[in-house]
Amino acid sequence: GHFTRTDLFWERSVRFGLISAADLDDLRDATRRTGDTSVYAERHIPALPDRLRAWMYRARFPSLYFASLAHGGVLLRWRHNQHRLAATLATRGQYFFGTAPGSDSIAVEGQLAAFHPLPVLDYSFSRLLALLDRRGIEVWFVAMPVNQATWDAVRPTMRAQFAAYLSAYAVRYRHFHIVSDIMPHGPNRYFGDQFCHLNPDGARRFTAWLAQRLQDAPPSTQNDAQNGWFSDTGAEASFNVVPSSKRGS
Repeated sequence: GHFTRTDLFWERSVRFGLISAADLDDLRDATRRTGDTSVYAERHIPALPDRLRAWMYRARFPSLYFASLAHGGVLLRWRHNQHRLAATLATRGQYFFGTAPGSDSIAVEGQLAAFHPLPVLDYSFSRLLALLDRRGIEVWFVAMPVNQATWDAVRPTMRAQFAAYLSAYAVRYRHFHIVSDIMPHGPNRYFGDQFCHLNPDGARRFTAWLAQRLQDAPPSTQNDAQNGWFSDTGAEASFNVVPSSKRGS
């Protein structure tokens, strides 16, 4: 789903200062090159040029931040935010979004009729892989699981299109590898909200599943990968995945 639509770019990533001025300039250039305005022009403000709006965000222009300031009660959430920051640092950056004891909601992947990545996101993804490839950095694509309800609703054609999309990049960039199935799935009880975020129990199980396989050396050949690295063959396996080749399947 994150390849096919924007996700809180202006209201989170930019507003919270995670995106630099150079990043916004780069996005504007990517928008011009691809002709895809879906991200840069998202949340367009009438009568306000998008380039000026980007500058206002970078300058922390008061009118763009006043609603957030008022919603937070000015400084009333300061102590709460400090506690939340300390807790997140203690878990080395992990933060739970979904904590319900299960979810049978169908996430966006189960609602897509076909896989069509946004051109501007595809452009950025390709540039990232090209940079890493030039530097000789090995990249392993590990997909997070979806719940059983979403898996049951996913159209096989859409899943095949996504697999073909990733496989094409694995062929183009020799340092890019696809690990396991491109859409592993697990029981609904391991998910905590309608967005397929893992709940604490699901996160522990998936972390153990991933750590167990990361302790082994990455497969050096296609046959090594097919013979079990990141495959769901263990007795304690918690998520259903399909063994795949180094190039993806």
